[in-house]
Amino acid sequence: MPSPHLRRPLSRRGFLLAGTGAAATLALAPTPARAAGNPRPPRPFGRYGSPAARLTPQTLYVHPSGQGDFTSVQAAVTAATGSGRTLVIAPGTYRETVAVDVTRTGMSWLGASGDPCDVVIVYDNAAGTPKPGGGTYGTTGSATTLVQADGFTARDLTFANDWLRADHPGISGTQAVAIKVQGDRSAFHHCRFLGHQDTLYADSIALGVFARQYFSRCHVEGDVDFVFGRATAVYEHCHFRTLTRTDLSAAPYGFAFAPSTAGANPRGYLVTRSRISSEAPDAHYKLARPWVPSSDTTARPGLVVRDTHLGPGIDAVAPYTNMSDSFPWQDQRFAEYRNSGPGAVVTVPANRPQLTAAQAESATRAAYLGDWQPWKAEC
Repeated sequence: MPSPHLRRPLSRRGFLLAGTGAAATLALAPTPARAAGNPRPPRPFGRYGSPAARLTPQTLYVHPSGQGDFTSVQAAVTAATGSGRTLVIAPGTYRETVAVDVTRTGMSWLGASGDPCDVVIVYDNAAGTPKPGGGTYGTTGSATTLVQADGFTARDLTFANDWLRADHPGISGTQAVAIKVQGDRSAFHHCRFLGHQDTLYADSIALGVFARQYFSRCHVEGDVDFVFGRATAVYEHCHFRTLTRTDLSAAPYGFAFAPSTAGANPRGYLVTRSRISSEAPDAHYKLARPWVPSSDTTARPGLVVRDTHLGPGIDAVAPYTNMSDSFPWQDQRFAEYRNSGPGAVVTVPANRPQLTAAQAESATRAAYLGDWQPWKAEC
């Protein structure tokens, strides 16, 4: 059974979640049929035309009932060799894993309806899930979607992993990634990322590669380290939602961010003009903890949260904690600037490093992303 939080629809305005508890249902709202007597049939690909009248020669159409070129996203990706291909994906739930390798550069995925609730790419592998050939998938292998190519763009889509701890009590590897992004210049506009542990893996293809990624007007939810990795990533006008947990009685329930920024990379994650809300009791979540992986013990995780509303679910007294006592969070690059809300109240100044106004001038999307300006694509 899918997780209840995967069944709740997300409105386009304000990223409001509708419905509560187990009774909530996922509104995948297909393109509505037109009124009786209107001769014009519904358009499953919305403003993007149809396979008969292609948006461009490089466009492939995906429809779960066969009205496009392919019925699965992976089949379309496999056919889209070379660079600059576009996938227009019709409303539906695509239960599959998808991988975009390094050769498929400049690829775009477009949700046909313009509503990310309508197009859902979901699977349910976890790190500890047994593989058919033996062994387990591991964190990276659990990803529903893996993007390794540079120049990837997604718009109006949902990426999800609906694996649940409660359904698999014998599995200890509970990381279940909705998407892992490793490519440089990867942009996501008006997308949803749904999962529990390790939902959004914003990473790079190799330790010495500083991949730039941009997330605009997106919704991300989970519980443990649900935004993590070593990418240089900007999250702008995004909504992060921490989930409640029935398997724990004491705080913390989890951690919103777990960056693993390489020591040589001057910038890690930037969260700006966003908000963090929670289903959990007040103060049951940490804002972040640093991830220093065994494969890179020289990592110095970086996170700046600025001009963002932090709801009461964030522990205002001690918003940061260690993942390992060998790498205390105080030695990393965590800072805040002009945040608001009950989770942003500074009660113990030593626990909440703040940027000065001068330092904040370099904590901007332009400074993080350089000559790449993906926000212009939204105009």
